[in-house]
Amino acid sequence: MWIFLALIAVPLIEIALFIQVGGLIGLVPTLLTVLVTAFVGTWLLRQQGGDALRRLQTILRSGGDPRGPLAHGALILVAGIVLLTPGFFTDAVGLALLIPFVRDAVIRELAKRVTVTATRGGGDAGRGPRTRDDVIEGEFEVDLPPDDATRGTSGWTQRGD
Repeated sequence: MWIFLALIAVPLIEIALFIQVGGLIGLVPTLLTVLVTAFVGTWLLRQQGGDALRRLQTILRSGGDPRGPLAHGALILVAGIVLLTPGFFTDAVGLALLIPFVRDAVIRELAKRVTVTATRGGGDAGRGPRTRDDVIEGEFEVDLPPDDATRGTSGWTQRGD
C-alpha cells in the first residue's frame, strides 16, 4: 500500500515544486537547476559507488562482515536512481542518501524491520558430506553411424544434388 501511495505522492510533489520554483526563478533557470543537480549527483554517485566497492572488496578479502558495505552500496544505488529522476524532491532525497551519516540512519531504521538469515554451502549446510548409493561407475563409447546414414530419407534433409 505504501508503494502505491509513493507512486501517487512523488509525482504530485514534483509537479508542485516545479510550479513553485518555476514561478520564482523562471523556466530556464528551473530546468538548468534540474540538469545541474543530475550531473553533480551522477558525479557524486560515481565517487561514492567506487569507494563503497573498494570497502566491500577490502572487507571480503579480510573475511569480515560485508553487510555494512553492501547496505551502503545498495543505498548509493537507490540514490543514483532517484538522482536521475528529474525533479527537486527526488534530487533532495538522492543527495541526502549520498551523505554517509544519513545512510547510517536509514540502515539502522531498516535493520529494525529486516531479519537476515545465512546458510553456508547451499541448502545442505550442516548435514555433512553427501553420499549417493544410486551412482554406478562405468565406461562408454559413442558409436557414430557412417556419414551417409546421417542424412536420413526425409525430403527435408536430402541434398538436391
